[in-house]
Amino acid sequence: MNDTAAPDEGELLARLRAGDDEAFATVFRRHYPALVVTGTRLLMERTLAEEIAQEVMLELWRRRTTLLLSGTLAGYLHQATRNRALNHLRHERTVRRGEPFVRPPGASEDSDARAMSAELAAAVRAAIAGLSAPQREVFELSRDRGLTYHEIAALLGLSVKSVEARMGRALKELRERLAPWLPEGGGW
Repeated sequence: MNDTAAPDEGELLARLRAGDDEAFATVFRRHYPALVVTGTRLLMERTLAEEIAQEVMLELWRRRTTLLLSGTLAGYLHQATRNRALNHLRHERTVRRGEPFVRPPGASEDSDARAMSAELAAAVRAAIAGLSAPQREVFELSRDRGLTYHEIAALLGLSVKSVEARMGRALKELRERLAPWLPEGGGW
């Protein structure tokens, strides 16, 4: 009889919950390559997919003692990878849409353009200052400090959905306040 048979999922999870490093290494070896494939399919960028798969595995280790699975470990890990990849794509789309329009198309760097840029910068500062405190906090953590929604949620003790909602309201208000400055179509 072979004593080196691979442990079943239940035994592996029990050992993982107990903090067994070797059990975690086994889970990592079994699932990491497939998680990278899942991430790469969504993100079209292997390096980023590897980072996300590593984050998922790290989160598994952090949550090992409280983790309750309704399905298989593989299903949980793939769903977590998918969710993180989609959140990353949503965040990137928000960042691209949130790039402020600084100079009119075709404007040269003459005094009019500089004056317009200065006016826009003042308008943006005033619009951000006019946000509610929770909206401004989330907006500034995202835009000024470059934090992801997950990082902001962890920092503020909120759910990712709450962070997304606050950011959505902030961007809506900024679009309304800065409408005269935005290109056709509302750029934010």
